[in-house]
Amino acid sequence: MPSPEALLEFLRDNPEAIGTREIARAFGLGSSDQPALRAMLRAVTRSGELVRGGDRRFAAGAALPEMMAVERAGSDADGFPLVRPVAWPGPGEAPLFRLVESAAGDELPESARALARLIRRESGETEAEPVRRLDTPESRIVGVFRRTRGGGEVIPADRRDKSEYGVLGHDAVGLPDGELVVAEELPSRRFGGKRARIVERLGPADAPGSISRLTIAAFDIPSEFPREALAEAAAAQSVDLTGRADLRDLALVTIDGEDARDFDDAVWAEADADPENRGGWHIVVAIADVGHYVRPGSALDREAVHRGNSVYFPDRVVPMLPEALSNDLCSLKPGDVQAARDGSGGTVVPITPERLDALYGAFAVLDRARRARGALELDLTEHRVVLDGERRPIAVVPRHRLDSHRLIEEFMILANVAAAEELESRHQPCMYRVHDAPDPEKLAALRDFLDELGIPGLALAKGQVIRPALFNRVLEKARDTQEAPIVNELVLRSQAQAVYSPNNIGHFGLALPRYAHFTSPIRRYADLVVHRALTAPAGRPPLAGEAIASTADHISMTERRAAAAERAAMDRYRATLLSDAIGTIYQARITGVAPFGFFISLPESGADGLVPVSTLPSDYYDHDPRKHRLVGRRSGRQFALGDAVTVRLAEADPMGGRLLFRLEGESFAKPRFTGLRRGRGPRRRG
Repeated sequence: MPSPEALLEFLRDNPEAIGTREIARAFGLGSSDQPALRAMLRAVTRSGELVRGGDRRFAAGAALPEMMAVERAGSDADGFPLVRPVAWPGPGEAPLFRLVESAAGDELPESARALARLIRRESGETEAEPVRRLDTPESRIVGVFRRTRGGGEVIPADRRDKSEYGVLGHDAVGLPDGELVVAEELPSRRFGGKRARIVERLGPADAPGSISRLTIAAFDIPSEFPREALAEAAAAQSVDLTGRADLRDLALVTIDGEDARDFDDAVWAEADADPENRGGWHIVVAIADVGHYVRPGSALDREAVHRGNSVYFPDRVVPMLPEALSNDLCSLKPGDVQAARDGSGGTVVPITPERLDALYGAFAVLDRARRARGALELDLTEHRVVLDGERRPIAVVPRHRLDSHRLIEEFMILANVAAAEELESRHQPCMYRVHDAPDPEKLAALRDFLDELGIPGLALAKGQVIRPALFNRVLEKARDTQEAPIVNELVLRSQAQAVYSPNNIGHFGLALPRYAHFTSPIRRYADLVVHRALTAPAGRPPLAGEAIASTADHISMTERRAAAAERAAMDRYRATLLSDAIGTIYQARITGVAPFGFFISLPESGADGLVPVSTLPSDYYDHDPRKHRLVGRRSGRQFALGDAVTVRLAEADPMGGRLLFRLEGESFAKPRFTGLRRGRGPRRRG
């Protein structure tokens, strides 16, 4: 049996693609050696050094260097960590290597990068041994620079980091007080405080756009596109509509908010004229054909999977794709002719009353179907930041959820289900969007709280199957009561987190047996994966096995990172606006209880803050985690989840997005849900 090196040398000396039999003949291998040879060929192909054609013939691919920059990319089916090259010069998808433990035994976290030594095993498998980290988040500080007599210091934006990092005079030259910076921690001296070196300046802390710049840096969100990706986007041309179905006679419309930045879907509907489908509707959902422009293995594709998704802030978007694609060629803008993923070219036109009636008629049918299957119906208030002409925040207001939003949501769900069903019918691997049933411990905690409120909707029999309709009954009982917001919030907290996976377990919240993301390929890599699978030749999926599993892990992580960054930015906007309102009194509601105090929320802006236990009326307070409350030992005073309280704003930290409140006067909760506790009399505290 040849070594992997000898096999590659032979193929490079013979540039024409060669089949397995020819390779076996060249090395004098018999039929009994064929299984081992095929296993080696598969292993070397996975490393990217071999390219296999559709005719099952092999050719030499890109040679692997001894050292390579790699990034963590999930785990394989056996739980071994995987990495992929940061930059891959070869054709097709970047290969995945198993990560072997370094001599130092350091673990490489998800999406972290390292310089690795590539080790080729006798089997043909290539493994990566990390030599040193290329990004060291633990030594990276994002914060604000403050001038001092000896130079300056960096105050971290991360509220968990209480340190102050000194900056020596020569490193602080030219840095004004109040500059947002990225710094790198320097090795500590035996005596003295922590030190740091400035590596990037982000602009003044009070400048327009500073909040989003700070948040992007704090979460290490990729914001600059590689030169190769920008060049590919700039060279992209409009699609030739030859061979595509022409849907320009359809009055496709988009329904988006006034602050929408990209348009990747358009819809159309009409009543079905088929007498056998009386009351039915014909719906078309046209999705931008992003896969035409972003080819597997291209620089655009490598950067798109690295980012995983677009990230949205009140004043900007960090797109998954360059703006030449996301805002132009791939965006379904009114009046433009664009290629869509239903295989067509169509024109997006303004909406008219007749078109609106048809859309709402179709929506009514889908809405009834949603209710019939019992999808989870949470009523949660979202907020948006209002900016002035200079992009400075002037208010945070509730974002109103209209029927038009629900209409588009139901159309998109329908298209997503259709994509998942189509891939299943073809026996193609699918990037599912899965949502597991709630964790039993979280359900038990929710049941205890609801019982305190007199809502016995979660009295589950042992072995009872949990369905979303169970939660809907609870939400319906709480509707139109003052505790409805906290009940909705706690039901949400009890749910599992939706993720991407090649293994289908259904979508609990939507009450669907199969579901995928298909309708937003401009801003989500998962949708692009599904697009490619739908257009791939039979038996040749673009992603399968370890590759699709590791991609699912990675884009689930980038989605969580984006959500956390967007929440952090909102907290900073709220704290910025409230920094001028120190001393103001607010009516609030307790949304969380901990041993060190309780958290409150202001209903109008959605701002959250802490009331420290040290500021409560003099007493020793015990934390009752099961009933979510603090109880004074001497006085018996209680502060429980859902209670209404009056608070005074004491501190606002715009950079950290942190608010501190103090209880105002003798503020205690009023009895809750007394109207629901029929026959039980008023509930006594304690």
